[in-house]
Amino acid sequence: MKNIRKLALSAVLGATALAPVAGHAQTTAPSTYVNAPLAAPVAPAQPKGHCGIFETCASTKIGLGKGDFMIRLSAVGVLPEDRDSRVWATAKAIGLNNTMLPGTRVKTTNQVMPELTFEYFVTDNISLDLIATSTRHEVSAEGGSALESLTHTSKTDVGSAWVLPPTVTVAWHFRPHKRLNPYVGVGGTFMWFHNMNAAGNALGTTKLNSGFTGGPSINAGVDYQLVGNWFFNFDVKQMFVRMHAWAENSDESLKVKAHDSLDPTVVSAGIAYRF
Repeated sequence: MKNIRKLALSAVLGATALAPVAGHAQTTAPSTYVNAPLAAPVAPAQPKGHCGIFETCASTKIGLGKGDFMIRLSAVGVLPEDRDSRVWATAKAIGLNNTMLPGTRVKTTNQVMPELTFEYFVTDNISLDLIATSTRHEVSAEGGSALESLTHTSKTDVGSAWVLPPTVTVAWHFRPHKRLNPYVGVGGTFMWFHNMNAAGNALGTTKLNSGFTGGPSINAGVDYQLVGNWFFNFDVKQMFVRMHAWAENSDESLKVKAHDSLDPTVVSAGIAYRF
């Protein structure tokens, strides 16, 4: 009986000694699970936005600056001034030998045509541009008693001519990288007259010719960014060019020569795209 009591006491003491260990194991395991680091959530890939050709996006460059290249399509009006005209006639049959016809002047009609312009920005402020167009003009001689004595009219149609006036301009832009960017420029104009046709008139001229000519030019204008890489442009050029032309009849017994300061004012408005 005494041995049974000792065995029971030993069992109780052993169970008491094991209890803290079991309790510690139960509390430690959950804490390890709770404190484990969590993986960061992976955000789904976002598709890149597409900027349309007629949209202004965050990536769109505002204004114009170094390295920009533009092509511009405009409607251009060519308005010849016809200043300082002088006309001479040679007709030995009536005693004229390179005789000036006082009071007679040349008149050239205005014309509107499309124009193509190429422009490159060398720096933020300086650009080079080249215009390409060709316009057709009617030419007449008018005024003066000497002309009336030859043609019996105060105005005589001389003919028509196409003019190709390539013009190179260096421009200074005042507000680079701004939507509204005014500018001024200086340049040079070269003029070729082609497809010249003499008009039937009382003088009987059947040939019409003109020499190559050229001169300086000045201009002022403004570019305005409409949307994306599209710009509106308005430009006014003043060219200083003299024309030397002559008309003859079929047997060259009559020759009329004219010097005329065409000095055309060229006004254009159009849309440009920057590359």
